[in-house]
Amino acid sequence: MADAELEQIRKARLEQLKAQGGGASKPGAGQGANQAEQQKQQEAEARQSILNQILHPEAADRLGRIRLVKEERANDVENRLIMLARTGQLRQKVTEAQLKELLNAVADTKEEEKIVVARRKAWDDEDDDDLLDL
Repeated sequence: MADAELEQIRKARLEQLKAQGGGASKPGAGQGANQAEQQKQQEAEARQSILNQILHPEAADRLGRIRLVKEERANDVENRLIMLARTGQLRQKVTEAQLKELLNAVADTKEEEKIVVARRKAWDDEDDDDLLDL
């Protein structure tokens, strides 16, 4: 996967969106919100395009199931995969087994929150009674 291919995909999609929305213009704030929404949609499509190029169908299916349960973890894995692809560290498509290894690596780095409860002693604890017996 080359950056040039990704750039071509982005340009083609941008032109397509301009052609669709070119006829009607909305006043001020609505147009800015519409532009931001289009930008988000373009970024999501570019991400999906990259992922389709670097994942086997089984791995993409597993990642989709993970997204249903923990969207944050799926985003972390996707970001890591995209970074690896952009730096040229991926030589072939990622298989389901390789995705499992990556998921385990991400799970190991994430620490679960632990809640520690420190209880105060009440004013009438039994320890106070020992002082009276002196």
